[in-house]
Amino acid sequence: MKKTYDVIIIGAGVVGSAMARELSRYKLDIAVLEKNLDVCFETSSRNTGVCHGGFAYDPGSLKARLCVEGNKMMGQLSEELGFSFKRCGKVLVGNTDEEYEQLLRVMAQGEVNGATGLRMIDEEELHRLVPAVKGKFALLSENSGILDPFMFTIALAENAAHNGAEYFFDSEVTDIRREEDGTWTIVTVHGLFHSRWVVNAAGLGCGKVSDMLGLTGYRIVGSKDDYIILDRRLGHLVPMPIYTVPSNTYMGIHVTITTDGNVLLGPTAEETDDLSYYGVEQKNLDYLYEEAVKIWPHVERSDYIRTYSGILPKWVDENGRIQDFKIEIVDNVAPHAVNLVGIESPGLTASVAIARYAISMMLEREKFEEDLSFDPIRKPIPRFEQLCPAEQAALIAENPDYGEIVCRCEKVTRAEILQAIHNPLGCATMASVKYRTRSMMGRCQGGYCQMRISQMLEEETGQSETELVYMRKDGHPFFGKVREEVEK
Repeated sequence: MKKTYDVIIIGAGVVGSAMARELSRYKLDIAVLEKNLDVCFETSSRNTGVCHGGFAYDPGSLKARLCVEGNKMMGQLSEELGFSFKRCGKVLVGNTDEEYEQLLRVMAQGEVNGATGLRMIDEEELHRLVPAVKGKFALLSENSGILDPFMFTIALAENAAHNGAEYFFDSEVTDIRREEDGTWTIVTVHGLFHSRWVVNAAGLGCGKVSDMLGLTGYRIVGSKDDYIILDRRLGHLVPMPIYTVPSNTYMGIHVTITTDGNVLLGPTAEETDDLSYYGVEQKNLDYLYEEAVKIWPHVERSDYIRTYSGILPKWVDENGRIQDFKIEIVDNVAPHAVNLVGIESPGLTASVAIARYAISMMLEREKFEEDLSFDPIRKPIPRFEQLCPAEQAALIAENPDYGEIVCRCEKVTRAEILQAIHNPLGCATMASVKYRTRSMMGRCQGGYCQMRISQMLEEETGQSETELVYMRKDGHPFFGKVREEVEK
């Protein structure tokens, strides 16, 4: 007998996992289908990790409303789910009279949107708050902040799974059918799934899934953002994200700080139709350098650790103008289907607010029974490096694996790696370990620890060296043994 879920969510990025977590507050059978081998392998992890204040979006838009709501709840979410979040503020730095007037317009727009903690500051206060910046004045957004986008997404997913949601990876959706009994059949590369409700949270694939639902006509283009990651030694020079004055369509180059102290330069924001290419061209690196030093003169190429890029799914009209979030249930075309289209920035900040908004639309059509056993708490893997000596000693006494450092750059222990390998979602790629522990993210980018981690993955999961993957199904780092034992 086939199993029919109450809700199937397509996409396990930050919005899909937020939907799963918020829906698990009700007595529902929930499944999440993800084409990748883990959560957070696309847009949700490839960004600046900024918690936006809500001032950059058109008044009355869903982007503005849900960003402001998401910003307000981020502190509580951090406490419940155990991911890093700092409400450190953000400055938009200017130098000319025209830029001053533009910042006043941005501040007024933010106030209409309900954003709080916005004020203009002069050169003296700017350099007191951010001594290393170049600028004569700035708009300060006191309630903006930074968060760990990897762990935010992972935490939402793990908490959803803890509360009963089932995750199915390597399950790309190829077709969706509406059955005569009103249920949905979702066809994946590995079989069929059946559900009463379906949620399109496919991110970069939202246009294709929308078409499968019969909700056609959405044009999705990619905005490719390239970044440079700088060494943590520079982190003290960037106490909060530093932005240039935005245009009507582009926030400009940022110099931002991660919750772990790395400095990021970017993004470039180039339109692309290739939603799977993440390479970074030299000309873009040169552009990032030239623009960043205009507001922050401490960029040295010797501090580059690596580059990366992300792609945002933008819904545009026939003239190429970027549109608002689309969150809809079209009863006469696709009943019991929640369609999320064009969820780009500020989707990370707004993710849980988006989920609650979408669920409110579902509840207008069907009353779900609340699950009083819902547990909002997710316990993170302890970060050994961040503990005091007494706490570290206590952990080592309890578990000697905390006494073995596997990743020297980020001071990640064997115990942390093991917990990441045996994570609640069952994901066992090298990137799954990386995103959960920061191993392979330091100065040497895995030069010291990657071989040790791969060996642990082999031992703990039973995979051979040729079966291990870094991130993608065809991304095998090894084609045989690195060293062969020689019989004496």
